Amino acid sequence: MNKMKNLLLMVLLLWGVTSYAQLSDPLSWKSSIEKINDTDYRITLNGAIEQGWAIYDMKSHKRGPNPTVLVMDLPEGVVLKGEPVVVSPVKTAFDDIFAMDIGKIYKEAVIEQVITVNTNEAMVTGYIEWQACNDVTCLAPTQFDFRFNVEGVAPAGSTDDVIKPTKLVAATKVAEVAGAEVTGSTVEGDLDRPQSSMWAIIIEAILYGFAALLTPCVFPMVPMTVSFFMKGNGSKAKGRMMAALYGLSIVALYTVPITLIIGISFIFGGDAVTVSIFNWIATHWVTNVLFFVIFVVFAISFFGAFEIVMPSWLVNKSDSKSDKGGILGVFFMALTLVLVSFSCTGPIVGSILVQSTQGAIWQPILTMLVFSSAFALPFTLFAFFPSLLKTLPKSGGWLNSVKVVLGFVELALALKFLSTADQTYHWDLLDRELYIALWIVIFTLLGFYLLGKIRFAHDTPEPYLKVKKLFFAILTFSFVVYLIPGMFGAPLKALSGYLPPMHTLDFDLSKGRVSDKSASDMPVVKYADFLHLPHGIKGFFDFEQGAAYAKSVGKPMLLDFTGHGCVNCRKMEADVWSDPQVLDILKNQYVVVGLYVDDKKTLPESDWVTSSNGKVLKTLGQINAKFQIDRFNINAQPYYVLMDNNDSVLVTPRSYDLSVSGFVEFLKSGVTAYNKTKK
Repeated sequence: MNKMKNLLLMVLLLWGVTSYAQLSDPLSWKSSIEKINDTDYRITLNGAIEQGWAIYDMKSHKRGPNPTVLVMDLPEGVVLKGEPVVVSPVKTAFDDIFAMDIGKIYKEAVIEQVITVNTNEAMVTGYIEWQACNDVTCLAPTQFDFRFNVEGVAPAGSTDDVIKPTKLVAATKVAEVAGAEVTGSTVEGDLDRPQSSMWAIIIEAILYGFAALLTPCVFPMVPMTVSFFMKGNGSKAKGRMMAALYGLSIVALYTVPITLIIGISFIFGGDAVTVSIFNWIATHWVTNVLFFVIFVVFAISFFGAFEIVMPSWLVNKSDSKSDKGGILGVFFMALTLVLVSFSCTGPIVGSILVQSTQGAIWQPILTMLVFSSAFALPFTLFAFFPSLLKTLPKSGGWLNSVKVVLGFVELALALKFLSTADQTYHWDLLDRELYIALWIVIFTLLGFYLLGKIRFAHDTPEPYLKVKKLFFAILTFSFVVYLIPGMFGAPLKALSGYLPPMHTLDFDLSKGRVSDKSASDMPVVKYADFLHLPHGIKGFFDFEQGAAYAKSVGKPMLLDFTGHGCVNCRKMEADVWSDPQVLDILKNQYVVVGLYVDDKKTLPESDWVTSSNGKVLKTLGQINAKFQIDRFNINAQPYYVLMDNNDSVLVTPRSYDLSVSGFVEFLKSGVTAYNKTKK
């Protein structure tokens, strides 16, 4: 019973960490400006605070909470007149946690700042930063940006547009927010999109569910599903029932844990779950080697060496009836699908949860139900199809041929898990050319099997080659021909999510083709002995070292939160970063800092980091993951952040998106924003 409880707890925690959604800040702000006399203006920031929440006053405490801060960027001819003043009531009381008197603002925050303008025209910008807390939790500090043109501002004029706060990280500034500008009594630009309707969220969740099927982590489970249900015995009705239970199990494994987590968080006040378990499952050598072994064993079974059955002791213990053993097997098959697809579906799950948590508490549950239903539907159909195959006549043992083909595919896909462990722990066992060589051999043997040159024990001899097998053989050998240039440096973009990175290739004819004009004066880079950036980019793998170098050369930074086991990161590097325009900008206009969140390298003691709960983080991946969560309140890769030399975010960060033109625009907007900060 204790083992079962531990298993359920693990599943609960595992799925909790896939959500990196930040709670919607319980404040909305509006800004106004009023002309007092010929030279003085009063800027007023009015924040509506939801019931049960509060923000701290503007008094700074050395060891206390984050105070509310007003920062003004004043042009020449404009000066502050006095300090910002909190006009709304402040409730000051002794705080047991900080052991001091602390002021809090409830319901409404009104802050005023008077400026003196000694020029004909001026643009005044600034932001207010606050931290919202209730009785059980505190959110990350958040900012609201404002901008006023003081030319021609009429007495007692104001802007009345209510703007929700931007979702920014703790203690970061933003150069501009979506180009918004407050001029006189109007607000121009789109600071925040209006909240989507529930129907829009549902439709988006459906699209996400189908999109998840296209990710590399999910592909291996398609043949495994077909093979699993192809072995089923019993009536057509029983096969359909098992297929339906398979789909329902997938939906339940996504929806039930999220429901429990939300319920527990709602009851006990928790608003976040540690993400370390998720990273452990996705990148640890134990899980990846285990999945590698499972896939190889499945492949050997498909070749006819043995049949995979549930252990007799497990079947007998679960129930004396034979059909209950089958139901248990279907559930664990669904669990395998869910676990294997974690590294690809986790960011998608978190993305849709971010959008659904803006409303009622039941919205994330409904969104996850819709997403998992769309995700499970094709697999349910795959499960139905083999059960229908059992009713067809067995002509020439074609069913066994299907299983053998799937065995070759499973054998090839098993290498992905071994490769992930190899890269994460730097074993250097499976470099790119060895990986590709194994695939060439595997798919060449598959081609010969389709031509009838190789037979297994359960195959039925065929007097002639069928046309269907001939065309499948042509496709297979064409794929082998496509793989061969990869041995010598061809990027093989279509397979970038599966293959080891290019830097592991010893014999690369493409090296040195793209110039990097800024790398000659770089210092000795920390961790460069075991980490590499793609396409010959010269950069850093430590934030502080990268920031110091960026400041010395006067360039903005690109923080690349990535991982060895991140297939979407490899897709971005192969399909987007390889574009000549993107590569030129990255090499010559940015300082790139690659931050691997799953690297298992134990660092020297001087580089260890102690978390707030006292745990000492010793590996590079743990430290980078903590940095990403603490600074950006997100745990998803890839994640790209553009920063200036003052530790400030330049534009809205970007995640997985294969639009080359969009990424170019993202990089150019960062350079534009950076140049403005230097004026």
